This record gives sequence, C-alpha cells and structure tokens, in this order.
Amino acid sequence: MYYVIGENCMRIIIIGAGKVGYKLAESLAKENNYVVVIDKDYEVLKKAEEQLDVMCIRGNGVSTNVLTEAGVKKADLLIAVTGSDEVNMVCCLTAKKLGVGHTIARIRDPEYAHELLLLKGELGLDLVINPEQAAAEEIARSISFSSAISVEYFSKGKVQMVDLKVQSNMPIAGLKLKDIGKIYRSSILIGAVIRGKEVIVPNGDFEIKENDEIFVIGKSSSVSDFCKSAGKIPEKIKNIMILGGGRITYYLTKLLTDLGIKVIIVEINKERCKELTEMLPNSLVINADGTDEEILLSENLKNMDGFVAITGMDEENLLSSLVAKKNGVKKVITKISKMNYIDIVKELGIDNIISPKMIITNYILKYIRGQRVESLYQFLEGQAEIIELVAGEKENYLDTPIKQLKIPNDVIIATIVRKNEVIIPYGDDVIKEGDRVIVITKHKGISALNQLLGSPKGGLQNELRNGIKKLGNIINF
Repeated sequence: MYYVIGENCMRIIIIGAGKVGYKLAESLAKENNYVVVIDKDYEVLKKAEEQLDVMCIRGNGVSTNVLTEAGVKKADLLIAVTGSDEVNMVCCLTAKKLGVGHTIARIRDPEYAHELLLLKGELGLDLVINPEQAAAEEIARSISFSSAISVEYFSKGKVQMVDLKVQSNMPIAGLKLKDIGKIYRSSILIGAVIRGKEVIVPNGDFEIKENDEIFVIGKSSSVSDFCKSAGKIPEKIKNIMILGGGRITYYLTKLLTDLGIKVIIVEINKERCKELTEMLPNSLVINADGTDEEILLSENLKNMDGFVAITGMDEENLLSSLVAKKNGVKKVITKISKMNYIDIVKELGIDNIISPKMIITNYILKYIRGQRVESLYQFLEGQAEIIELVAGEKENYLDTPIKQLKIPNDVIIATIVRKNEVIIPYGDDVIKEGDRVIVITKHKGISALNQLLGSPKGGLQNELRNGIKKLGNIINF
C-alpha cells in the first residue's frame, strides 16, 4: 500500500488497536491524516487493516525498533492507548526520546490520576486522557439536567447545549424553527437535529417532528427557560442506582455525592465490593447480580430517580436499563461500547447513551486541530460537529455583517461569546478579533474560522461599490 502525504496531513502513530485505538484510527484517517497502528494482537490489526485506510505494524509499542519502523522520528504525534497505564507511559517516554513531536497517553488508574501534573512533566506527555473520568463527568452533567439526553458546555461554561428528544405532547412538535422563535422568547438556537440516522443542520423553514433529537444552544439560563416552556422541565435527582463497580463508577460516585445525591452501587464481584466500600464510604455497595430484576426490585429500584448501567458488558447494560425503564425510573443512562448497538438501544426507548471512546475521540481531535479550537463535540459518528473557535487577527471575515459572508448551507454560527456577553447572532451581527465563535457544521477537519467563513459577498463588484462610496465620502468632505 502506498500513501501520499498531503501538505496539511499529520503523521500519527497509535499504539493499541482496541476499541478506543480503532475508533481514533478511524476518525483520524477520515480527516486525511497518515495513521500507523501498532499492536501485538494479529486479529485486531487484521480488522484495522481491512476496514481502515491506515498502515498496521505488529509488534510491541515500547520497542525502539518497532517505533523506528513506524517512522517515529518524523511523526507529529504518538497516542498510546493500550490496556496498561504503565505501558502507555513508557511508550510515550521512549517516543519522546526518539524525536516524536507530541505524545498522548491513556492513564486510567485513580492512583495515577492524582499525580497527573507530575507525570506529564516527567514523561514529556503533552496530553493525558482518562476515558472513565471523562465519561463520569459527562454522565454527571446529564444527571444535573435530568430532562436532557446529554449536556455540553462551551466558552468556559457561559454557553450550554442540551440534547432533547421531541415527544408528541411537546408544544414545539409540528412547528417550523422560524415560528418557534416567535413563540418562545428565550434567546436560543436549535442548531442541529438528528432524524433517524441523519444529522440535519436546519434552516428557518425546517419543521420539528416527534422523535427528533434536537440540540438547543445558548446562554445557560435561556436554555433552561426554553426547556421549561417546551415541556422539558428538569426534575431533582436525589438518589441513583449504579450497576457495575468499575472505574467510571468510582469517579461518578465521587461527583454525585459532592452534588448531594445518594448512590447505591450493585457489583457482582465480592472483592471489588470490598474495595469500593473502602474508597467510597458515603455510598452503599451491594454484592449482587444486577441483571436479576428481583434483586434490583428488592434494592428499591422503583423509588430510584436515576439508574446508570456501566458494566463492561453492553448486553448486561441494555437488559438492566430496560428493567429500570419498565419500573418507572425517570433517568436511565446506558454505557455502550459497540457502536452498532446504539440504533437498537434507541429503538428500545433508551436515549441516554454514553460511549467513552467517542468522548476520548472528541478530546484528541480537539487537541490535534490546534490552539484555536477551544471545544469540539461530534454528532452521530462524526456526521456533524459543533466547534468552538477563536477569531484570529487580520481575518477577512472580521467586522463584516454575517449576512454578507459566504457561509455554506450546512454551517450555522450558533453563538458568539464576546468577553461576558453571549450573542445569538443575526444577519447584522459581526465577529470581532478574539471572539469565541461556536459553529455547527457538517464539514470535516475544521480548525479555523476562515475555513468556513469566506470573503464578503460581491467580490470585485462589491469592492468597486465600496470604492465608489469612499470616493463619494471624500468628495462630500
């Protein structure tokens, strides 16, 4: 296989072709990067080589010979996501010594998590990722806004985006976006809609339908007001049952107890129950099979406000979540690793789905895109994304009314954050240097606003018109 390295293409080495490594390789290759995947397992490498446009090398990522074969000296980035924190750290340290530009390591052990600042400096790590901690934080955000499928924050918390499922009894069902704006006075934007298996970046004539997934963005207070008006009032979550006692459970329980939420953990492994009891003294840990409906009911499932299924088995998570839904639990969140299960899960009525590998992919894509990308969130397997970008200096789109810019049809400028002001922009609004601009787009690999916002409409004719106007002003003067 021969590869042509483009001018803006990055050379990236991924060590570990498991679930996270495979997803990263897939996403990075789609953005036209030159990707090399290293793993000792022949079967996982075979899958990557057959299905992805990447180069595969079988071997140990710690080996200097293997790294040299992979082209580490010319590589821009090495990402180590094997199942061992220690191996990932050594891979990055070795790669740095051999001359790689940047390194990212997956480090998941809670004991290491407390020492990340020291580890980064000593090992020359540019970014440390912890999928379990990131997943726990996303679940906690979703629980804090119980009526939403998911919640994301941008511009250091000034802008909030919530993902809502449209139900038949909601007053916005059947309305066009331009009519929703007339009825609801909250300053928000519905920036993207998932309908079936398609992501739509809508315009004013787009009609909202039952079962649509809508992404509402704006100032946090405005989003909250809109949700209340639209019949999605967040309910107070007081107690939650978590199925599975892994690392996500550890991080999540600490976050939830800090919010004053009571947590019950159901874990089948007796030794792990003892560990969790010591680490999380303010929570109740039960040694039982959480897929058994009778056991869940005996542990007061019907009186739970929330249920989170985060075992290592998708099938167990799905079955127990259906039991929780059947017994009237308000908020049910399910961890799914196999992306082909997601459609099935949604068809069964479970909309709150968490995918740690997708969360980490977003983190790494944001890092790779560069300093101007402040935040990044992908919809439905990367069909579209919401990006927070910083407006640079001396760009041709600055101080030009948005209605005069050449903006593609599948791009929406969702919000502009200028210091402490959150603006839902209209045609006469302008972007100024240093603004944080949140954009929703179906374009791939965007890392700067000038890739989306063209020169003002009119070209030479517009320049001539402006020249005549300036000449008229001089004559008048």
